[in-house]
Amino acid sequence: MAAEATEESLSSDARSPVLIVPYMWIGDFVRCHSVIKLLHARWPDRPVDMLATTLCAPLLDYMPGLRRGIVWNLPRGRLPLGEYRALAERLRAEKYGTALVMLRTWKSALAPFLAGIPERVGFVGEGRFFLLNDLRWGERRLPRMIDRCAALALPKGAPLPSDWPLPELVVPPTEVAAWRSRNGRAADSFPIVALAPGAVGPGKRWPTRHYAELARQLTQQGATIWILGGPQEKSLAAEIIRHAGDRAHDLTGPDLRNAILALKAADVAVSNDSGLMHTAAAVGTPTIGIFGPTDPRLWAPLNPLAAVIEPSRDVPCPACGKPGCGNVRHRRTGDIPANRVAEIVRQFIQSRSPPR
Repeated sequence: MAAEATEESLSSDARSPVLIVPYMWIGDFVRCHSVIKLLHARWPDRPVDMLATTLCAPLLDYMPGLRRGIVWNLPRGRLPLGEYRALAERLRAEKYGTALVMLRTWKSALAPFLAGIPERVGFVGEGRFFLLNDLRWGERRLPRMIDRCAALALPKGAPLPSDWPLPELVVPPTEVAAWRSRNGRAADSFPIVALAPGAVGPGKRWPTRHYAELARQLTQQGATIWILGGPQEKSLAAEIIRHAGDRAHDLTGPDLRNAILALKAADVAVSNDSGLMHTAAAVGTPTIGIFGPTDPRLWAPLNPLAAVIEPSRDVPCPACGKPGCGNVRHRRTGDIPANRVAEIVRQFIQSRSPPR
């Protein structure tokens, strides 16, 4: 009853800002643009802000409808109360009326609680009953991350819609042109294929040797290859370039903005199930997603992909030996041959006309 009264008073005011406390993985952060759209549909006059880490902060600049980001890096392995109190003071100054806490950890709800945000919405988890005052149940019945995050933007008990608004990253063409000039990529010609060989966890990674073979085949047919990722992907980029030659370029680095602009400038992207796959799809670049032990029906972007590539089920499962095995965890990205991906990329490029 108290939560319903709070929601009613805030809705009638329709002025106080809303804070989103998202997951800080890149893909989940991109998904939260759907939540921004939902909040504006529900409360058109309430500004929406989002908490961000330094890693995810560049995404904030390209999310329509977001007022501002609160960039704050909190350590994961410890609880520095002084930093949480400092963040709470920063949040208190914004006079938020509502906070949506996507994570289930009690630490994620601590700063909104200390800031005195009147309405604090989140799923039950990790004994944080006193930190949130609009507790939601049933998270584990929602298999997709987008369902879990977006459900918190709806009134309590509201049914989920059949379709969510699509995430959208709007990148100005002038910014892309300036990036290409600044990085010596202005002369790179159609077709430009961006490769994102990194992923969280080795199981999601299509083998680097397959990316290298894909790049070799595409460069031999005149494509330009841009290899994207963080500093940890430098070694992968070097291996790909050794096979593909001087038409392949290492654009990995610590600044996510570099990858955002490169993905927007590319003609097609090939990515593992990773944050850059979600970023590529959200900027509107045709994206080919490679999936192994993760189910694209649960983890693919909401934005349509140009193609979803999974290991073939026409051969015996490498884990259990059963033909047509339906256990997604048994699938290996390494069973997807480079020729198969290269053919799909070529077909897609041939269907497009070079830009004038």
